[in-house]
Amino acid sequence: MSIEKSHFLARERYAQLGVNVDRALKTLAQIPVSLHCWQGDDVGGFENFGGTLGGGLVATGNHPGKARTPDELRADLEQAYALIPGKHRLNLHAFYGEFGGQKVDRDEIEPKHFANWIGWAKKNGLGLDYNPTCFSHPNAADGFTLAHANKDIRKFWIEHCRRSREIGAAMGKALGKTCVTNVWIPDGMKDTPADRNAPRARLAESLDAIFQRPISPKLNLDAVEPKLFGIGSESYVAGSHEFYLGYAVSRKKLLTLDAGHYHPTESIADKISSVMQYLPEILLHVSRGVRWDSDHVVILNDDLLAIAREIVANGYADRVHIGLDYFDASINRVAAWTIGTRNMLRALLIALLEPPAIKAAEAQGDFTTRLAMQEEAKTLPFGAVWDYYCESRGVPAGENWLTEMKNYETKVLSKRG
Repeated sequence: MSIEKSHFLARERYAQLGVNVDRALKTLAQIPVSLHCWQGDDVGGFENFGGTLGGGLVATGNHPGKARTPDELRADLEQAYALIPGKHRLNLHAFYGEFGGQKVDRDEIEPKHFANWIGWAKKNGLGLDYNPTCFSHPNAADGFTLAHANKDIRKFWIEHCRRSREIGAAMGKALGKTCVTNVWIPDGMKDTPADRNAPRARLAESLDAIFQRPISPKLNLDAVEPKLFGIGSESYVAGSHEFYLGYAVSRKKLLTLDAGHYHPTESIADKISSVMQYLPEILLHVSRGVRWDSDHVVILNDDLLAIAREIVANGYADRVHIGLDYFDASINRVAAWTIGTRNMLRALLIALLEPPAIKAAEAQGDFTTRLAMQEEAKTLPFGAVWDYYCESRGVPAGENWLTEMKNYETKVLSKRG
């Protein structure tokens, strides 16, 4: 059966349940997902001085074809975008700037170091997001940055984050698309600390210094990202969920909810509607935790479906910025982008196709019908709608994208050595 015919039959089935498929697809096309540049090169960046990855970050695997230069990384991203329906964004870390062979330290970076990225994004119709890079640097070697006891080290990272906001604003201005600049730091301790308060007090002071200068929200939005633990900071993280929730609410910043930054039994889906009672906008880093390790490629599992449904069912699409955050070097890195982003979009589509009878039954106190309809919805023909959406957007439907990916691997990735 052809994709078009399958879609026609699926539309009829959804229409019987009061679902407007055309409206769902139109809405989906307006929701951008921000791909993360660091999947393409195992969080390596393009600086010219050393510093181990650290900060609880580990990229495992050695699949051939890792991007070695900004041009290679951009080429890989273009291949991924060509296999993902819709227009999306790119999330850059500070150490992916292009420094012309010069040693430019983190407290010296400027918008000019990202001119090529901005020009490339404009050419491809993409928005850019940004992150200061508070790891892989000698000043982060002992696991502390903005909460460091050494004032000079704190000053260094404060200046780095200040400049990152300016770069984010320059990106937003140049592209006419607001940049979200997200601050995440690895600060924490491997074993039980004697003083949990002092680092958090220093962190709040450092953040206030970073955000002191107002920047138009039309150009740049500031976000802060909590974490439960990291490798090397298992017992204590200064920037905990409670710390950053209080900070975001009191300072009017975006809170970043990362799906891999909580206990394995916790889902960020339930947190979305809670924090949205007090915050106008939030940022999501959609990832997949496996046991105590996060940052696996996003799959279409219950956690992802729940996240997407919270966004759609509550009308949060304009208030929630969706980004991905994982790094897997054990498989084709470009395919990892493609798989994860297509799954994020698939989950959003399933949420957009939810029969209205489910919420209506709950409003009427009919929890039997609610449960029955929730289960029936799981076998509705969303796959036929997804394939049609991909084809209508000029990207391969179903597993056909793998053929293009294998060709790219043979012609490009395998030649990198």
